[in-house]
Amino acid sequence: MSKDRNLVLVVDDDPAMLRGVERLLRQHAYETMLFSSAEAFENHADFDKAVCVVLDINLTDGSGIELRHRLNDAGVSVPVIYMTGNANPTVREAAQASGCIAFLTKPFSAQSLIEPLKKASAGCL
Repeated sequence: MSKDRNLVLVVDDDPAMLRGVERLLRQHAYETMLFSSAEAFENHADFDKAVCVVLDINLTDGSGIELRHRLNDAGVSVPVIYMTGNANPTVREAAQASGCIAFLTKPFSAQSLIEPLKKASAGCL
């Protein structure tokens, strides 16, 4: 993993979840940038250095899936791993249709997050 390709952007409106994911990623030598809202994330301009976005689907200020579509429309193609506490089949289908590399239901195992990240880091998607 090259030094500039280990940045993971994490978007979740739950501070405890943000801290937990940040700790887990740091244990696996990933750098993190944390966002507590869709708006804060959309105001971030530098997506090129990110290896992946870990994106909550149900944000207080919008849908993670809609946010992913807006990124695609803007030409941002960074891989996305969704996480959600609401894993109904309709949500899962919409998430997968938007082009995610993983769909995680909270609480999820460390391995279920790290495995797709390793693939993204290695460019094996």
